Amino acid sequence: MFMRIDKLQAALPEPKKPDPNAAAALQELLGGKYGEMSTLGNYMFQSFNFRSKSNLRPFYSLVASITAEELGHVELVANGVAMLNNGPGDPRENVDISKTPWEAMQDIRLAGSFLSNGGGAMPMNSNGASWNMDFVTSTGNVIIDLLHNFHLECGARIHKLRVYETMTEPTGREVCGYLLVRGSVHAHAYALALKKLTGVEIEKMLPTPNINLSKIPECQKYLDEGSHRRLYRFSPSDYHEASGIWGNGEMALPGDPPGELELVDGHPDGGKISDMTGTYSAFAPDYAPQEIFEVASKLYKKSR
Repeated sequence: MFMRIDKLQAALPEPKKPDPNAAAALQELLGGKYGEMSTLGNYMFQSFNFRSKSNLRPFYSLVASITAEELGHVELVANGVAMLNNGPGDPRENVDISKTPWEAMQDIRLAGSFLSNGGGAMPMNSNGASWNMDFVTSTGNVIIDLLHNFHLECGARIHKLRVYETMTEPTGREVCGYLLVRGSVHAHAYALALKKLTGVEIEKMLPTPNINLSKIPECQKYLDEGSHRRLYRFSPSDYHEASGIWGNGEMALPGDPPGELELVDGHPDGGKISDMTGTYSAFAPDYAPQEIFEVASKLYKKSR
């Protein structure tokens, strides 16, 4: 089972203005081939289908722990998309909807995010193509699955860098910076797991990381706090067996700040989820926000 916490894994800065084209680029990190829906889907179904969990417990615990983190990555990217995707201009209330207040959305590259989804994120890529189960690999062979996961994390890091290089917008760049650091951890973890199983130093064939995070400003605070060395269990008492792979004297990757890897109880401290405000003209003509707020306020008071 999963436990949900009402925070994001990383704090995201509020956008200074809506930027739906940046949101469209960020969609690639959600529903693209190497997006967070793919990493989540792969690790989740591999963990559900895992055979010989007792005998192969360290490897099962590793995949299961990373699965839980990927749920939070989907949440993080989705929030980043929604924060950016409020439309082409500042939200305005009580506008004349007959005056085409959202005319500029015709020129937005992923207008469907606004027209169909009210500015929210959806499981699709940057061109609006739906994410699908064909992106999930779960063979039942632990070595093949771990090798696939290593490839998936390396591919995902390349795509995060490419998306990062498309935008100057701080919210989207913060999403990319955090995920680049955490993707490095996951690639490193799967490489170590493969080394334990096969003796092959896979990172020598496919260098991990092959992206110098010291050149990315948004990565620096996560490197400084040691996030590049931490694997979270996302559980109060389970999955500690992963420490046989991660946090057993192994060291941080060359090029990253030095230090021993550590398996951490629970989850990262995280940051507040943005309280995004609905835009009247986007939900007209039947959206009456003040009435809904009054009902919600009464229900909230009763719950205290």
